[in-house]
Amino acid sequence: MPYYKYAAITSSGGSATGVVEAQSAEAAQDTLAARGLMPTSVSETSGPDGAAKAGGLAGLSIGMQKVKPQDIILFTKQFKTMLNAGIPVMQSLDVLEAQTENTRLKAAIVSIAADIKSGTTLSRAFAKHQKIFSELYCNMIRAGEISGTLTEVLERLIYIVDHEFKVKKDIKSAMTYPAVVVVALVIAFFVLILFVLPQFVTMFAKSGVELPLPTRICLAIYDGLVHYWHVGLVALGGMLFGISAYFRTEAGKIFRDGMFLRIPIIGPVFKKAAMARFSSIFAILQASGITVLEAMDILGDTIGNHYIARDFRNLREQLEQGRGLSGPLKSCRSFTPMMVSMIHIGEETGNMEEMLKEASHHYDYEVEYAVSKMSELLGPVLIAGLTGVVGFFALAIFLPLIGLMENAMKGH
Repeated sequence: MPYYKYAAITSSGGSATGVVEAQSAEAAQDTLAARGLMPTSVSETSGPDGAAKAGGLAGLSIGMQKVKPQDIILFTKQFKTMLNAGIPVMQSLDVLEAQTENTRLKAAIVSIAADIKSGTTLSRAFAKHQKIFSELYCNMIRAGEISGTLTEVLERLIYIVDHEFKVKKDIKSAMTYPAVVVVALVIAFFVLILFVLPQFVTMFAKSGVELPLPTRICLAIYDGLVHYWHVGLVALGGMLFGISAYFRTEAGKIFRDGMFLRIPIIGPVFKKAAMARFSSIFAILQASGITVLEAMDILGDTIGNHYIARDFRNLREQLEQGRGLSGPLKSCRSFTPMMVSMIHIGEETGNMEEMLKEASHHYDYEVEYAVSKMSELLGPVLIAGLTGVVGFFALAIFLPLIGLMENAMKGH
Protein backbone atom coordinates (compact mmCIF):
# COMPACT_ATOMS: atom_id res chain seq x y z
CA MET A 1 0.00 0.00 0.00
CA PRO A 2 1.22 3.55 -0.71
CA TYR A 3 2.23 5.98 2.02
CA TYR A 4 0.79 9.49 2.46
CA LYS A 5 2.45 12.41 4.21
CA TYR A 6 -0.05 14.62 6.02
CA ALA A 7 -0.45 17.86 7.91
CA ALA A 8 -3.47 18.01 10.19
CA ILE A 9 -5.16 19.86 13.03
CA THR A 10 -5.74 18.06 16.31
CA SER A 11 -8.97 18.15 18.31
CA SER A 12 -7.34 20.63 20.71
CA GLY A 13 -6.50 23.00 17.85
CA GLY A 14 -2.81 22.09 17.61
CA SER A 15 -0.96 20.93 14.50
CA ALA A 16 0.29 17.46 13.64
CA THR A 17 2.32 15.97 10.78
CA GLY A 18 3.30 12.42 9.87
CA VAL A 19 2.93 9.55 7.44
CA VAL A 20 0.01 7.14 7.13
CA GLU A 21 -0.38 3.98 5.03
CA ALA A 22 -3.60 3.80 3.00
CA GLN A 23 -5.08 2.61 -0.30
CA SER A 24 -5.72 6.18 -1.57
CA ALA A 25 -5.58 9.82 -0.53
CA GLU A 26 -9.29 9.66 0.38
CA ALA A 27 -8.69 6.57 2.51
CA ALA A 28 -5.79 8.34 4.22
CA GLN A 29 -8.09 11.27 5.07
CA ASP A 30 -10.68 8.84 6.50
CA THR A 31 -7.98 7.17 8.62
CA LEU A 32 -6.86 10.53 9.98
CA ALA A 33 -10.45 11.55 10.73
CA ALA A 34 -10.92 8.28 12.68
CA ARG A 35 -7.90 9.31 14.77
CA GLY A 36 -9.54 12.64 15.59
CA LEU A 37 -7.36 14.62 13.18
CA MET A 38 -8.55 17.13 10.57
CA PRO A 39 -6.20 16.91 7.52
CA THR A 40 -5.21 20.15 5.78
CA SER A 41 -2.90 18.49 3.23
CA VAL A 42 -2.30 14.90 2.12
CA SER A 43 0.37 13.96 -0.44
CA GLU A 44 1.71 10.61 -1.56
CA THR A 45 5.30 9.78 -0.49
CA SER A 46 7.84 7.18 -1.58
CA GLY A 47 7.98 5.46 1.79
CA PRO A 48 7.38 5.63 5.55
CA ASP A 49 10.17 8.19 5.96
CA GLY A 50 7.91 10.80 4.36
CA ALA A 51 9.99 11.67 1.26
CA ALA A 52 7.77 13.24 -1.36
CA LYS A 53 6.95 11.01 -4.31
CA ALA A 54 7.75 12.50 -7.71
CA GLY A 55 4.63 13.41 -9.58
CA GLY A 56 2.41 13.18 -6.49
CA LEU A 57 -0.47 15.59 -7.04
CA ALA A 58 -2.72 14.99 -4.05
CA GLY A 59 -1.04 17.65 -1.91
CA LEU A 60 -0.76 20.12 -4.77
CA SER A 61 -4.48 19.88 -5.45
CA ILE A 62 -5.33 21.44 -2.09
CA GLY A 63 -2.97 24.39 -2.49
CA MET A 64 -3.46 25.00 -6.18
CA GLN A 65 -7.17 24.39 -6.92
CA LYS A 66 -8.93 27.69 -7.49
CA VAL A 67 -12.05 28.50 -5.49
CA LYS A 68 -14.56 29.92 -7.97
CA PRO A 69 -17.41 32.33 -7.12
CA GLN A 70 -19.86 29.49 -7.77
CA ASP A 71 -18.16 27.47 -5.01
CA ILE A 72 -18.50 30.37 -2.54
CA ILE A 73 -22.14 30.93 -3.52
CA LEU A 74 -23.00 27.23 -3.02
CA PHE A 75 -21.12 27.09 0.30
CA THR A 76 -22.88 30.22 1.60
CA LYS A 77 -26.32 28.98 0.51
CA GLN A 78 -25.80 25.62 2.22
CA PHE A 79 -24.40 27.26 5.36
CA LYS A 80 -27.36 29.65 5.58
CA THR A 81 -29.90 26.85 5.00
CA MET A 82 -28.46 24.70 7.80
CA LEU A 83 -28.30 27.61 10.25
CA ASN A 84 -31.90 28.49 9.39
CA ALA A 85 -32.85 24.88 10.17
CA GLY A 86 -31.35 25.28 13.65
CA ILE A 87 -28.25 23.13 13.05
CA PRO A 88 -25.29 24.33 15.18
CA VAL A 89 -22.36 26.04 13.46
CA MET A 90 -19.87 23.24 14.17
CA GLN A 91 -22.21 20.54 12.90
CA SER A 92 -22.98 22.66 9.81
CA LEU A 93 -19.26 23.02 9.06
CA ASP A 94 -18.73 19.26 9.46
CA VAL A 95 -21.51 18.57 6.94
CA LEU A 96 -20.16 21.22 4.53
CA GLU A 97 -16.64 19.77 4.81
CA ALA A 98 -17.98 16.35 3.81
CA GLN A 99 -20.06 17.71 0.90
CA THR A 100 -17.57 20.21 -0.57
CA GLU A 101 -15.74 18.91 -3.64
CA ASN A 102 -13.25 21.76 -4.01
CA THR A 103 -10.17 20.56 -2.07
CA ARG A 104 -8.90 24.05 -1.25
CA LEU A 105 -12.28 25.17 0.10
CA LYS A 106 -12.61 21.86 1.98
CA ALA A 107 -9.24 22.48 3.69
CA ALA A 108 -10.36 26.02 4.63
CA ILE A 109 -13.59 24.67 6.17
CA VAL A 110 -11.60 22.14 8.21
CA SER A 111 -9.30 24.92 9.42
CA ILE A 112 -12.25 27.20 10.30
CA ALA A 113 -13.92 24.41 12.28
CA ALA A 114 -10.69 23.74 14.19
CA ASP A 115 -10.26 27.45 15.00
CA ILE A 116 -13.82 27.69 16.33
CA LYS A 117 -13.24 24.59 18.48
CA SER A 118 -10.23 26.32 19.99
CA GLY A 119 -12.36 29.36 20.92
CA THR A 120 -11.86 31.67 17.91
CA THR A 121 -14.88 33.64 16.70
CA LEU A 122 -16.45 32.71 13.35
CA SER A 123 -15.40 35.98 11.66
CA ARG A 124 -11.76 35.64 12.80
CA ALA A 125 -11.69 32.03 11.63
CA PHE A 126 -12.93 33.13 8.20
CA ALA A 127 -10.49 36.07 8.14
CA LYS A 128 -7.55 33.64 8.16
CA HIS A 129 -8.55 32.61 4.63
CA GLN A 130 -8.90 35.94 2.83
CA LYS A 131 -7.57 34.45 -0.42
CA ILE A 132 -10.86 32.52 -0.48
CA PHE A 133 -13.23 34.73 1.53
CA SER A 134 -12.88 38.44 0.74
CA GLU A 135 -12.45 41.11 3.39
CA LEU A 136 -16.04 42.19 2.75
CA TYR A 137 -17.22 38.61 3.32
CA CYS A 138 -15.35 38.39 6.65
CA ASN A 139 -16.58 41.83 7.79
CA MET A 140 -20.15 40.88 6.96
CA ILE A 141 -19.79 37.67 9.01
CA ARG A 142 -18.47 39.83 11.87
CA ALA A 143 -21.46 42.19 11.55
CA GLY A 144 -23.82 39.20 11.64
CA GLU A 145 -22.15 37.88 14.81
CA ILE A 146 -22.36 41.25 16.57
CA SER A 147 -25.98 41.94 15.59
CA GLY A 148 -27.16 38.33 15.98
CA THR A 149 -28.43 38.27 12.38
CA LEU A 150 -25.95 35.82 10.82
CA THR A 151 -28.50 34.07 8.59
CA GLU A 152 -29.77 37.41 7.21
CA VAL A 153 -26.17 38.51 6.55
CA LEU A 154 -25.44 35.23 4.73
CA GLU A 155 -28.50 35.89 2.53
CA ARG A 156 -27.07 39.31 1.65
CA LEU A 157 -23.66 37.78 0.98
CA ILE A 158 -25.23 35.34 -1.47
CA TYR A 159 -26.70 38.32 -3.33
CA ILE A 160 -23.37 40.22 -3.33
CA VAL A 161 -21.21 37.32 -4.56
CA ASP A 162 -23.80 36.29 -7.17
CA HIS A 163 -24.31 39.89 -8.32
CA GLU A 164 -20.56 40.53 -8.63
CA PHE A 165 -20.07 37.29 -10.56
CA LYS A 166 -22.80 38.18 -13.06
CA VAL A 167 -21.46 41.72 -13.63
CA LYS A 168 -17.90 40.47 -14.21
CA LYS A 169 -19.19 37.72 -16.48
CA ASP A 170 -21.18 40.24 -18.57
CA ILE A 171 -18.18 42.58 -18.92
CA LYS A 172 -15.87 39.69 -19.79
CA SER A 173 -18.34 38.42 -22.38
CA ALA A 174 -18.62 41.90 -23.90
CA MET A 175 -14.82 42.18 -24.16
CA THR A 176 -14.37 38.81 -25.91
CA TYR A 177 -15.26 40.07 -29.39
CA PRO A 178 -13.02 43.18 -29.20
CA ALA A 179 -10.15 40.99 -27.94
CA VAL A 180 -10.56 38.63 -30.92
CA VAL A 181 -10.52 41.59 -33.33
CA VAL A 182 -7.39 43.07 -31.70
CA VAL A 183 -5.60 39.71 -31.95
CA ALA A 184 -6.63 39.49 -35.63
CA LEU A 185 -5.30 43.04 -36.12
CA VAL A 186 -1.90 42.16 -34.64
CA ILE A 187 -1.65 38.93 -36.66
CA ALA A 188 -2.60 40.77 -39.88
CA PHE A 189 0.08 43.40 -39.18
CA PHE A 190 2.90 40.87 -38.74
CA VAL A 191 1.78 38.67 -41.66
CA LEU A 192 1.72 41.65 -44.02
CA ILE A 193 5.04 43.06 -42.77
CA LEU A 194 7.03 39.81 -42.62
CA PHE A 195 5.57 37.72 -45.43
CA VAL A 196 3.65 39.82 -47.96
CA LEU A 197 5.79 42.97 -48.21
CA PRO A 198 9.17 41.15 -48.73
CA GLN A 199 7.77 39.58 -51.91
CA PHE A 200 7.64 43.03 -53.47
CA VAL A 201 10.83 44.55 -52.00
CA THR A 202 13.21 43.12 -54.68
CA MET A 203 10.93 44.19 -57.51
CA PHE A 204 10.68 47.74 -56.12
CA ALA A 205 14.47 47.97 -55.70
CA LYS A 206 15.15 46.92 -59.32
CA SER A 207 12.52 49.22 -60.78
CA GLY A 208 14.17 52.41 -59.61
CA VAL A 209 10.73 53.91 -59.01
CA GLU A 210 10.46 56.44 -56.18
CA LEU A 211 8.77 54.74 -53.25
CA PRO A 212 5.79 56.53 -51.66
CA LEU A 213 5.72 57.30 -47.91
CA PRO A 214 3.53 54.30 -46.84
CA THR A 215 5.97 51.92 -48.55
CA ARG A 216 9.03 53.55 -46.97
CA ILE A 217 7.39 53.32 -43.54
CA CYS A 218 6.63 49.62 -44.06
CA LEU A 219 10.18 48.93 -45.25
CA ALA A 220 11.59 50.69 -42.20
CA ILE A 221 9.37 48.58 -39.91
CA TYR A 222 10.39 45.43 -41.80
CA ASP A 223 14.11 46.24 -41.49
CA GLY A 224 13.71 46.96 -37.78
CA LEU A 225 11.90 43.67 -37.13
CA VAL A 226 14.37 41.60 -39.16
CA HIS A 227 17.68 43.17 -38.05
CA TYR A 228 16.91 44.54 -34.58
CA TRP A 229 14.28 42.13 -33.27
CA HIS A 230 16.46 41.15 -30.30
CA VAL A 231 16.87 44.82 -29.29
CA GLY A 232 13.12 45.34 -29.62
CA LEU A 233 12.42 42.21 -27.60
CA VAL A 234 14.70 43.35 -24.75
CA ALA A 235 13.20 46.85 -24.86
CA LEU A 236 9.65 45.45 -24.84
CA GLY A 237 10.47 43.09 -21.97
CA GLY A 238 12.06 45.91 -19.97
CA MET A 239 9.11 48.19 -20.61
CA LEU A 240 6.58 45.52 -19.58
CA PHE A 241 8.58 44.72 -16.45
CA GLY A 242 8.80 48.42 -15.54
CA ILE A 243 5.09 49.00 -16.12
CA SER A 244 4.21 45.85 -14.14
CA ALA A 245 6.45 46.93 -11.24
CA TYR A 246 4.92 50.43 -11.23
CA PHE A 247 1.37 49.07 -11.30
CA ARG A 248 2.17 47.01 -8.19
CA THR A 249 2.81 50.23 -6.24
CA GLU A 250 -0.09 52.15 -4.67
CA ALA A 251 0.53 55.18 -6.92
CA GLY A 252 0.63 52.89 -9.97
CA LYS A 253 -2.64 51.19 -9.03
CA ILE A 254 -4.34 54.58 -8.61
CA PHE A 255 -2.99 55.79 -11.96
CA ARG A 256 -4.01 52.57 -13.75
CA ASP A 257 -7.55 52.48 -12.37
CA GLY A 258 -8.03 56.21 -12.96
CA MET A 259 -6.87 55.75 -16.56
CA PHE A 260 -9.41 52.94 -17.07
CA LEU A 261 -12.20 55.27 -15.92
CA ARG A 262 -11.16 57.87 -18.54
CA ILE A 263 -11.02 55.52 -21.55
CA PRO A 264 -13.81 56.40 -24.01
CA ILE A 265 -16.60 53.80 -24.35
CA ILE A 266 -14.99 51.41 -21.80
CA GLY A 267 -14.51 53.94 -18.96
CA PRO A 268 -18.22 54.66 -18.34
CA VAL A 269 -18.88 50.91 -17.96
CA PHE A 270 -16.21 50.57 -15.24
CA LYS A 271 -17.51 53.70 -13.49
CA LYS A 272 -21.14 52.52 -13.48
CA ALA A 273 -20.06 49.06 -12.31
CA ALA A 274 -18.17 50.71 -9.42
CA MET A 275 -21.25 52.78 -8.52
CA ALA A 276 -23.44 49.65 -8.58
CA ARG A 277 -20.97 47.84 -6.32
CA PHE A 278 -20.67 50.81 -3.96
CA SER A 279 -24.42 51.31 -3.53
CA SER A 280 -25.30 47.60 -3.14
CA ILE A 281 -22.53 46.89 -0.60
CA PHE A 282 -23.10 50.15 1.30
CA ALA A 283 -26.85 49.38 1.57
CA ILE A 284 -26.09 45.96 3.03
CA LEU A 285 -23.52 47.38 5.46
CA GLN A 286 -26.06 49.98 6.62
CA ALA A 287 -28.69 47.27 7.14
CA SER A 288 -26.16 45.22 9.12
CA GLY A 289 -25.60 48.02 11.64
CA ILE A 290 -22.07 48.96 10.51
CA THR A 291 -21.25 52.66 11.02
CA VAL A 292 -20.53 54.96 8.06
CA LEU A 293 -16.86 55.30 9.08
CA GLU A 294 -16.42 51.53 9.26
CA ALA A 295 -18.32 51.19 5.97
CA MET A 296 -15.92 53.62 4.26
CA ASP A 297 -12.96 51.51 5.38
CA ILE A 298 -14.60 48.31 4.13
CA LEU A 299 -15.72 49.89 0.85
CA GLY A 300 -12.23 51.29 0.26
CA ASP A 301 -10.84 47.75 0.39
CA THR A 302 -13.63 46.06 -1.57
CA ILE A 303 -14.71 48.56 -4.25
CA GLY A 304 -12.25 47.05 -6.73
CA ASN A 305 -10.87 50.38 -7.98
CA HIS A 306 -7.89 52.04 -6.25
CA TYR A 307 -8.67 55.46 -7.78
CA ILE A 308 -12.12 55.49 -6.17
CA ALA A 309 -10.76 53.85 -2.99
CA ARG A 310 -8.47 56.89 -2.59
CA ASP A 311 -11.60 59.04 -2.43
CA PHE A 312 -12.89 56.93 0.46
CA ARG A 313 -9.67 57.48 2.38
CA ASN A 314 -9.87 61.23 1.76
CA LEU A 315 -13.51 61.23 2.91
CA ARG A 316 -12.74 59.78 6.33
CA GLU A 317 -11.29 63.01 7.77
CA GLN A 318 -14.32 65.04 6.69
CA LEU A 319 -16.73 62.39 8.01
CA GLU A 320 -15.00 62.42 11.39
CA GLN A 321 -15.68 66.17 11.52
CA GLY A 322 -19.40 65.42 11.23
CA ARG A 323 -19.88 66.96 7.77
CA GLY A 324 -22.17 64.19 6.53
CA LEU A 325 -21.53 62.07 3.46
CA SER A 326 -23.19 63.79 0.51
CA GLY A 327 -21.30 67.09 0.99
CA PRO A 328 -17.77 65.62 0.85
CA LEU A 329 -18.83 63.28 -1.97
CA LYS A 330 -19.51 66.28 -4.23
CA SER A 331 -15.78 66.96 -4.39
CA CYS A 332 -15.05 63.39 -5.54
CA ARG A 333 -14.82 63.32 -9.33
CA SER A 334 -15.30 59.54 -9.42
CA PHE A 335 -18.86 59.77 -8.03
CA THR A 336 -21.72 60.57 -10.36
CA PRO A 337 -24.05 63.52 -9.55
CA MET A 338 -26.97 61.11 -9.35
CA MET A 339 -25.25 58.99 -6.67
CA VAL A 340 -24.40 62.09 -4.62
CA SER A 341 -27.99 63.33 -4.98
CA MET A 342 -29.52 60.03 -3.84
CA ILE A 343 -27.21 59.87 -0.81
CA HIS A 344 -28.16 63.46 0.04
CA ILE A 345 -31.87 62.57 -0.11
CA GLY A 346 -31.19 59.47 2.03
CA GLU A 347 -29.48 61.63 4.67
CA GLU A 348 -32.27 64.21 4.64
CA THR A 349 -35.06 61.65 4.96
CA GLY A 350 -33.20 59.25 7.26
CA ASN A 351 -33.83 56.46 4.77
CA MET A 352 -30.29 55.90 3.47
CA GLU A 353 -30.61 52.14 3.08
CA GLU A 354 -33.67 52.41 0.83
CA MET A 355 -32.09 55.10 -1.36
CA LEU A 356 -28.91 53.04 -1.74
CA LYS A 357 -30.97 50.04 -2.80
CA GLU A 358 -32.72 52.20 -5.41
CA ALA A 359 -29.34 53.47 -6.63
CA SER A 360 -28.06 49.90 -6.79
CA HIS A 361 -31.01 48.76 -8.95
CA HIS A 362 -30.58 51.79 -11.20
CA TYR A 363 -26.86 51.23 -11.75
CA ASP A 364 -27.36 47.49 -12.27
CA TYR A 365 -29.59 48.42 -15.20
CA GLU A 366 -27.11 51.08 -16.33
CA VAL A 367 -24.25 48.55 -16.33
CA GLU A 368 -26.30 46.06 -18.32
CA TYR A 369 -27.24 48.74 -20.86
CA ALA A 370 -23.68 50.17 -21.00
CA VAL A 371 -22.18 46.71 -21.60
CA SER A 372 -24.53 46.05 -24.53
CA LYS A 373 -23.86 49.56 -25.88
CA MET A 374 -20.10 49.05 -25.49
CA SER A 375 -20.28 45.92 -27.64
CA GLU A 376 -22.18 47.84 -30.32
CA LEU A 377 -19.72 50.75 -30.33
CA LEU A 378 -16.46 48.81 -30.07
CA GLY A 379 -17.30 46.49 -32.97
CA PRO A 380 -17.34 49.19 -35.70
CA VAL A 381 -14.34 51.00 -34.14
CA LEU A 382 -12.20 47.87 -34.16
CA ILE A 383 -13.32 46.82 -37.62
CA ALA A 384 -12.42 50.33 -38.85
CA GLY A 385 -8.98 49.89 -37.24
CA LEU A 386 -8.52 46.51 -38.95
CA THR A 387 -9.62 48.00 -42.26
CA GLY A 388 -7.22 50.93 -41.76
CA VAL A 389 -4.23 48.63 -41.17
CA VAL A 390 -5.01 46.45 -44.17
CA GLY A 391 -5.71 49.57 -46.27
CA PHE A 392 -2.37 51.12 -45.28
CA PHE A 393 -0.49 48.02 -46.39
CA ALA A 394 -2.52 47.89 -49.59
CA LEU A 395 -1.40 51.45 -50.37
CA ALA A 396 2.20 50.54 -49.49
CA ILE A 397 2.12 47.74 -52.05
CA PHE A 398 -0.14 49.06 -54.80
CA LEU A 399 1.12 52.66 -55.03
CA PRO A 400 4.61 51.52 -56.22
CA LEU A 401 2.93 49.05 -58.60
CA ILE A 402 0.94 51.91 -60.08
CA GLY A 403 4.21 53.84 -60.47
CA LEU A 404 5.78 50.86 -62.25
CA MET A 405 2.83 50.63 -64.63
CA GLU A 406 3.06 54.36 -65.42
CA ASN A 407 6.82 54.04 -66.14
CA ALA A 408 6.16 51.06 -68.39
CA MET A 409 3.49 52.98 -70.31
CA LYS A 410 5.83 55.98 -70.75
CA GLY A 411 8.53 53.62 -72.07
CA HIS A 412 6.20 52.49 -74.81
